Amino acid sequence: MIVVLDNIRSIYNVGSIFRTADALGVEKIYLCGITPTPIDRFGLKNKALAKVALGAEQSVPWSKVGSTLAAVEKLKQEGYSIIALEQDERAISLFDADLKQSSKKKIALLLGVEVEGLSKEILDQADLIAEIPMRGKKESLNVSVAFGIAGYALTPARNVTHSVAGGPTLSHGEREHNNL
Repeated sequence: MIVVLDNIRSIYNVGSIFRTADALGVEKIYLCGITPTPIDRFGLKNKALAKVALGAEQSVPWSKVGSTLAAVEKLKQEGYSIIALEQDERAISLFDADLKQSSKKKIALLLGVEVEGLSKEILDQADLIAEIPMRGKKESLNVSVAFGIAGYALTPARNVTHSVAGGPTLSHGEREHNNL
């Protein structure tokens, strides 16, 4: 999975997304627009981002891209299925989406700026607009929390492995079988 962050303002949200992306085995993160990067404009380590990411900013490949739309167009040309996580009249529940079909494709997950979300222009490029159903009074989740939920929903379970400290890496089934 590729992750595209569109104008995410918070360094802390970006750091948290890097950490979760590492856990998910994300292929790459595109940091678009004003989204903070692990290296600042002076070539120095972004200490606040690194503190939250706990080193994941070094293990997950990333690229700074000026235009989210350009990144999306490039990914479409490379055969990625574009999934936008956004509340929109065209959105379907993340949990109602045909994720079994999506799991067979290369996926790019788009996440938008914390307050305004993804623009109509970007949403129009998505193959699927998905939202996380909200049951409480609040209408949205923090972007890094939403990414964690969507990221795990979009990651095929057969590709997830668990490592036990000091031991071999076991698949989910092996771990359950061995009661580790």
